[in-house]
Amino acid sequence: MSIAPPHRLRLAARALRRGGVIAYPTEAVYGLGCDPWSQPAVMRLLSIKQRPVSKGLILLASKLEQLLPFVELIPGDRMDEIASSWPGPNTWLLPARPGTPRWLTGRFDTLAVRVTAHPLACALCDVYGGAIVSTSANRARRPPARSSLEVRLGLGAQLDDILVGQCIGASRPSTIRDGRTGRVLRI
Repeated sequence: MSIAPPHRLRLAARALRRGGVIAYPTEAVYGLGCDPWSQPAVMRLLSIKQRPVSKGLILLASKLEQLLPFVELIPGDRMDEIASSWPGPNTWLLPARPGTPRWLTGRFDTLAVRVTAHPLACALCDVYGGAIVSTSANRARRPPARSSLEVRLGLGAQLDDILVGQCIGASRPSTIRDGRTGRVLRI
């Protein structure tokens, strides 16, 4: 799978740093992303998606270290299980660090986080310099976009950039599990 040209990654990362909302491919579907520390950017993303802030969001990273400003690691074997599931389409709920914005956690004391295996999404996080918000590119209760064309047709006018690439074959969005118990919350 080819990675976007470096200038496209720089433009997308610049849009994120300026408070923009972008779309990019992940393992299964296109994601919408923004700077997780920017409340205006997150509120704009939620408005585009028509999603309430109370539901919380997922953060996507290229490596575990990019998630550490937001979550606390779980001691023992459970953290080994979590780390061994990455990179890949596995989202885990981990305890949110004090100071993690409520616009990310919603009504929860945890934050959903994932280390992606998608090369373009990894490169985006690396060029941006950290984790980004990741939620499926669709309005609430609508099917998620699986191509840049579907993103453009459904949400394009509201986005600051669309990184063109292919989803890499997962048939459904990531599995979500509780990091403390291992319980599956979404398959």
